[in-house]
Amino acid sequence: MIALTGIVFSLAFVMVQFSATAYSPRLVLWVSRDPVVSQALGVFSATFLYALVMLAWVDRSASGRVPFLSAWLVFGLLVASIGMFIALIERLGMLQINRILIFTGNHGRKAIEELYPSTKSVPNLSSTDSVKLDELLPTQTLTHFGRPRVIQAVRVEELLSLATEAGAVIEVTAAVGSTILEMSPLVRVYLARQPLDEHRLKSAFEIGDERTFEQDPKYAIRLVVDIAIKALSPAINDPTTAVQALDQIEDLLIRLGHRQLDIGKYLDDQGALRLIVPFPTWEDFLRLALDEIRYCGASSVQVMRRMNALINSLLEVLPAARHAALRHWKERLQSTVERSFKDVDEKHDASVADRQGLGIGEEQPGDAK
Repeated sequence: MIALTGIVFSLAFVMVQFSATAYSPRLVLWVSRDPVVSQALGVFSATFLYALVMLAWVDRSASGRVPFLSAWLVFGLLVASIGMFIALIERLGMLQINRILIFTGNHGRKAIEELYPSTKSVPNLSSTDSVKLDELLPTQTLTHFGRPRVIQAVRVEELLSLATEAGAVIEVTAAVGSTILEMSPLVRVYLARQPLDEHRLKSAFEIGDERTFEQDPKYAIRLVVDIAIKALSPAINDPTTAVQALDQIEDLLIRLGHRQLDIGKYLDDQGALRLIVPFPTWEDFLRLALDEIRYCGASSVQVMRRMNALINSLLEVLPAARHAALRHWKERLQSTVERSFKDVDEKHDASVADRQGLGIGEEQPGDAK
């Protein structure tokens, strides 16, 4: 058992380390922290330790036999070890590139669903929207002290309740996913009748050592983009992986494009502006999802064709309010093609929209049949 434990977990850690260099260390960390890994180690160790302890007690009274219950308990632990071994192999199977992309995309889809529900409607801000905070002096500022930390989530209901009680306007100055440093302002309070409880203000923030998917669909896109640009590096040169990553990115952008993204202003029951929280705009999501892949894959015909298909697809399925930014990115993509390819035929090939990268290209206007 001890030999099996050493071999299994040595190989598991080598696979995790290899995947961290091949994909993204931030992403593989989520897999390595899966409870199955620690539970498997616990069951393996328990089987070995229990069997070892029982060896010291067998035949202590010269009975010449092994206790029935102890023998079956060891057998049960062995069966449990086999089950945990199978579960561990299944978890390590997640380190395959396609499953890693699906895993990340699923977390992004879940974050979008929870943060931007399709039924959510943000009230139109009338006269209260004209309040210009940059013309006011804050009555209170909450500042972070300590080592660098990451904002993982903001409890909007708690902050809204605090602002309503004090008749104030609270401005959150750091977005979810941002790193806050020594003396970084977290919150600025305006127009408050009395100072707000700083303990309650701090408790409205979940702060940790690293980003999470909660309230942060940007993080899922960030990880998928990391996989794509690492695959496009000269050391790896794997544009097919970048095309697979763009499949997940397109799905996430479609879901975001159908959601209400400008949800950062919150009103009280009387319609007065009470809370402002920074959230990314549609243009921010497009820049995060497309810019680095466009730059790193500029010389790849496969990547350019897949990005053309992505933008065409978004123009087809998303509402007109999203089209202006998409047309801008279509122009940037065509400019990249013109700059990266000198040959006329290569420029034409790279300008074709193809969902497989190099598969079945979509016919362009003016093409001869």
